[in-house]
Amino acid sequence: MKFNIVALFFAAFCLVSTAQSEETRRIVAIGDSLTAGYGLPTGEDFVTQLEIALQAEGYDVEIENAGVSGDTSAGGLQRLDWAIGNGADFVILELGANDALRGIDPEETRKNLSQIIEVIQEKGIPILLAGMRAPPSMGSEYTEAFDGIFPELASEYKTGYYPFFLEGVAADPTLNQDDYIHPNAEGVKVIVSNMLPYVTAFIDKKD
Repeated sequence: MKFNIVALFFAAFCLVSTAQSEETRRIVAIGDSLTAGYGLPTGEDFVTQLEIALQAEGYDVEIENAGVSGDTSAGGLQRLDWAIGNGADFVILELGANDALRGIDPEETRKNLSQIIEVIQEKGIPILLAGMRAPPSMGSEYTEAFDGIFPELASEYKTGYYPFFLEGVAADPTLNQDDYIHPNAEGVKVIVSNMLPYVTAFIDKKD
């Protein structure tokens, strides 16, 4: 009798553990060095900090860091099968900064991001698109063409949308590393704090 009680308890525990595991939602963050956490200590990167913030809000999520430093939109497209090869419940898409820094034709960036979005949506995975802005040094014509890509794609494909990934951080020397491009740990905190309401609303809407 004692054995049976122990066996039943163990079985019930396994069932509960399995159910909890199945409820954990998997988010894949596809991006460049801003997602990858370039120059930051372990645990201070955007993906880790966003996961912690979401869990603190009661969301049972795990976020996979599929950010690759130096990646352009073309690079993201080329490795897309790898990035979402294990499936995902949601994707956060943050690409384009390196396109702007390299002066890549905005129409090429638009084409690449469109293809990425289409492939992900064909798999039935909701996307939160993080916008980017071109540096002022690229000139007004380029900036207008580049900056318009993100809100237009979000509207066309009906994705979730966060207007500017570096909102409140770009050009602030106290929130960036010495290169004035990549956020430091404090800058990441600002990004996560700003994005959190958008991410939670996005998850809730897709539930």
